[in-house]
Amino acid sequence: MLEPAKVLHPAGMLDPAGVLEPAKVLRPAGARESAGVAGPAGVAEAVVVPHCIGALDFPGAHSRSGPAHRDDIAGGVPTPPEAARVIFGAALPTAVAYARMLAGPGVERGLIGPSEAARIWDRHLLNSAAVAELVPADCEIADLGSGAGLPGIVLAILRPGAHVVLVEPMARRTAFLAECVERLGLTNVTVRRSRAEDLAGQIEADLVTARAVARLDKLAGLAAGLAHPGGTVLAIKGAAALAELDRARSVLDGLGAWGAEVVMVGSGVLAEPTTVVRFRTSERPRNRKGAPRARRDDSTGRQRR
Repeated sequence: MLEPAKVLHPAGMLDPAGVLEPAKVLRPAGARESAGVAGPAGVAEAVVVPHCIGALDFPGAHSRSGPAHRDDIAGGVPTPPEAARVIFGAALPTAVAYARMLAGPGVERGLIGPSEAARIWDRHLLNSAAVAELVPADCEIADLGSGAGLPGIVLAILRPGAHVVLVEPMARRTAFLAECVERLGLTNVTVRRSRAEDLAGQIEADLVTARAVARLDKLAGLAAGLAHPGGTVLAIKGAAALAELDRARSVLDGLGAWGAEVVMVGSGVLAEPTTVVRFRTSERPRNRKGAPRARRDDSTGRQRR
C-alpha cells in the first residue's frame, strides 16, 4: 500500500477543513499552536493526517526507486526502475516512449540538460508521477509553464479520464509538446502557446499544476488566474517549500487563497518523495491577476473587498 501523503504546515498555518489525523505535520521551531496541537518551543511537532483526494493504491508499492546504474542505460535512457513499473503499470510503454523523447529531442533542443538523460526517471518522470496521487481521475488540468511537459504529460498518461491543457509561451517548447502529444497518442491533451496572464479567465481548470516555474509568491497569482473559483493549485517544490510558503502567505491572503499546505507524495514508493505546495483558490470570481473581484456594497454602489 502507498503510504499516506505527509502534510507539512508552516508556522501558524491552520487546517481550514479541521480534518487532520495520522501523517507527519512539521512546524518550524517555536511555531505557535496549529490545528489544536501544541508542544514546547523549539521542538518540531508530529501529528497524523489522512490523505484526502484520489490517492492511488499502487500494487507492489513497497518497492522504492533508486538511481539508475550506468550499465542500465541504452540509447541514452535508463531502464525504468521498479518504482516506474509500480506507478505507471500498463501505461509504462507510453512513459518509456516519453522518456526517449525527453532524452533525445528534448536534450537536442535544449529543453532539458544533457546530464539529465541519465536520471530522467527519478528526477523528472517519477517526481512528476507522484503528483497523480493528488489528482482526481476525471478533471480539467492546466499545466502552467509546461516546458518539456512535466508534470502535465505525465499526468495525462496516468489520468486518461482527465483533460490536460499544457500552457507554454515559447514556440520551440510548444512544438516539442505537440510532437509528444501526437507520438504518444494522448487524445486528452491540448497545447496552448500563451503566457498564463493572457489566458486568465479563458481557462477555468479544476486543478492547476506547475513545476520549476517561479517562486510561490509570483506563481500563486498566475496559477489562480487559470483555476475556476475554489480550484486547487499544486506546485512542485523542493526542500525549502515550507519557508517559501511562509514567505508567500501575504500574497496568498491577498488572493483569497486558503488551505495552503506542503504535502509529501510518493512515500513508500520513491526513495525521495515529491514535495508539493497545495492550496485552494478563492471561491469568489477573480480578476485577470487571479485576485477575487471586489464586491459591490448594495447600499452605496461602491466596490468593497
